[in-house]
Amino acid sequence: MTNSDNKRCDDIVAEMRKEELNRQAGYREKALKLFPHVCGRCTREFEGKKLRELTVHHRDHNHDNNPPDGSNWELLCLYCHDHEHTRGIQEQRSSDGPTEQQVRPSLGHSPFAALGDRFKGSK
Repeated sequence: MTNSDNKRCDDIVAEMRKEELNRQAGYREKALKLFPHVCGRCTREFEGKKLRELTVHHRDHNHDNNPPDGSNWELLCLYCHDHEHTRGIQEQRSSDGPTEQQVRPSLGHSPFAALGDRFKGSK
């Protein structure tokens, strides 16, 4: 790869990170206006600087599903949000065997999922 190719790759990654942050900021601000600042699992209350520890969890695990009424969101603290995603992964791992594994939606969201398509279009 040449320096110009590296620069192009860096620019694309930086642009995608910026888009992801803007998208997250949009639905997070909306969720914080709609819901009380309380974790939906452990019921801890958050205010001031601690408010940054409150995250938006997408109930269907689809970060692109952001209805204006917030019906796909719940506010969870960092710890409960992490546990929610870990719980789903552990359920998948505890399957008795490959024949019993079910195809489930991904629990993770990848802001770089379309990165390959962007590179294909840049040539």
